[in-house]
Amino acid sequence: MPRKPHALFRALFAAIVLTVAGCGGVSLPTETAPMEPGNPSDGYLIEPGNRVRVIVFNEPSLSGDFTVDPSGNLAMTLVGNIPASGIGPKVLGQRIETSLKKDGYLQSPKVAIEVQSFRPFYVLGEVRQPGEFAYTNGMTVLSAVARAGGYDYRAWEGEVLLVRMIDGKQKEYRATERTPILPGDIIKVPQRRL
Repeated sequence: MPRKPHALFRALFAAIVLTVAGCGGVSLPTETAPMEPGNPSDGYLIEPGNRVRVIVFNEPSLSGDFTVDPSGNLAMTLVGNIPASGIGPKVLGQRIETSLKKDGYLQSPKVAIEVQSFRPFYVLGEVRQPGEFAYTNGMTVLSAVARAGGYDYRAWEGEVLLVRMIDGKQKEYRATERTPILPGDIIKVPQRRL
């Protein structure tokens, strides 16, 4: 009859397995997210559904708030539909200036664009209500987590990650609660290790 392993041996084996399993985790990025808040409009590409304020200097009748339609166009009085999706506010302003000038409405128009509603940000992981949330200018990781109902009891609060699109590529950073967020950012709150 074969001998049964001793209870101490089983306990030691279980402790080793749990220790090794706890050591193998996801490697976290070493680079910290930028702390300058930045202007959310810088580098922002307009998309369908965005609301923008068009300011035509000295022409209040042409100025106003407009929504980019589902096909990516901005419909304005006098100039009609202007392609707006996939370009920045500065380029959109230049397109409107060109159209106003070309059609003979104004000799030297000056147009400024302010984005009024941005793409949402996302909070994932160990928060009470993960999901998509409307961006508000000046937000930080802490205010984003608060919008998601706060940290869950399993949250590893000191290891929050921020994922941001930089030059068309996703980049992952370590973030603190004071780290500013931008439209489209993804905040990941990992689970605390044992």
